[in-house]
Amino acid sequence: MSRSARKRGWPLTCLLLMIAACAPADPRTDMAAADMPPVRTLGAQEVIDLLVGSCIQATRGCNAASYIETVTAAMAEGAEFRVISADDLPDDWMAVGTAAVGGGGAWEHVIERTEEQGLELVEGTNARSVELLADHMGVEFNAVLRLESAGATRSALLLAAEMGLPLVDACLSVRARPEIQQQIPWLVGIPSTPSALVTRWGDQVVIEGVDDYRAEDLARGVAVSSGGGAAIAMNPMTGAEVKRGTIKGALTEAIEFGRTVREAREQGNDPVAALIELTGGYKLFQGIVTRSDQRGDRGFSWTDAELAGVDEFEGHTYEIFVKNENIVSWLDGELDAISPDYIFNLDPETGEAITGGGLGGYPMGMEVVIVGVPGHAEWLTPEGIDIIGPRHFGFDFDYVPIAELQAGRPSFN
Repeated sequence: MSRSARKRGWPLTCLLLMIAACAPADPRTDMAAADMPPVRTLGAQEVIDLLVGSCIQATRGCNAASYIETVTAAMAEGAEFRVISADDLPDDWMAVGTAAVGGGGAWEHVIERTEEQGLELVEGTNARSVELLADHMGVEFNAVLRLESAGATRSALLLAAEMGLPLVDACLSVRARPEIQQQIPWLVGIPSTPSALVTRWGDQVVIEGVDDYRAEDLARGVAVSSGGGAAIAMNPMTGAEVKRGTIKGALTEAIEFGRTVREAREQGNDPVAALIELTGGYKLFQGIVTRSDQRGDRGFSWTDAELAGVDEFEGHTYEIFVKNENIVSWLDGELDAISPDYIFNLDPETGEAITGGGLGGYPMGMEVVIVGVPGHAEWLTPEGIDIIGPRHFGFDFDYVPIAELQAGRPSFN
């Protein structure tokens, strides 16, 4: 499929027909079939479990149902989602990720003015951003990376299907994270740039950042000035870089999360308990949201939430600080879980991530189970704690592993 075809924003159906009719089975046209790395096609249930599990991984509220609807529609039109292990990725292949840069506190006057101007919205901004980056670098991409969990999973799946490329079973962060530099590549010296952004109106911006902190500043500025978001293609990496700059098996983990809560429900068991057993995590709290102070500012969504305990937690309170994602939590005023450990907010009936309330929000009156899970080893380094630990977010205390915090908390059983 030519780049010009993708630029024209052809519908997914047409693109898939072109892929089937014209493109070779593998993105590396110069590689013999016998030398092809193993790639597997996900089944429909695996895709659904992946999206549910990715929302759990996100450490924030997440609407898996909307993602499932979009991806299921693509499958009905013939889309296939293929996955390749990071270890099987040839070292000389080029991989790229795509997602959206959010913009809490967006310039609303820009939306109003563009509506008055009659500017048309463009489709396929994720694919356009990848196309822009490929043109800028003068390369062809051979695989797609998931940059983070939640909506980036849907973006990666759809882009991979549209381009006829496999999706790598890995992730740059596993969780969702508020800032670009909060990813494993930056920790090991692999920059996120060059990167390319396409706004909802088709503006194109290429970033050659001084470092990932500046890439974050510049990309966030584009999102805020573009009505709240822009598509970004970033982290162009060779296969060799993917092997050392990602958390491997992240998609498999998400599928396991989704399957675990689904099968628990089907068997009449507690899905939250099943997930805790799978992850080696902790049930931190269960309660009703009584306070949810949310504001958009500087391109982020900030929330201070408070829950009043129910069942065994009755009479206790729980507080959570959110910058797009859950970062720090307190039980009755005492520290209880801290990033880079994961703080999941789950529906007690389904075991899935809660929905509603906007990015990182907690809908008032909703009953929520808070589950804490130890962070992946890739995060639990001095460098990882430095960029996504409490002091990065302005707190004056150090990271304490969740196992240590839980060892000293009261028992609620």
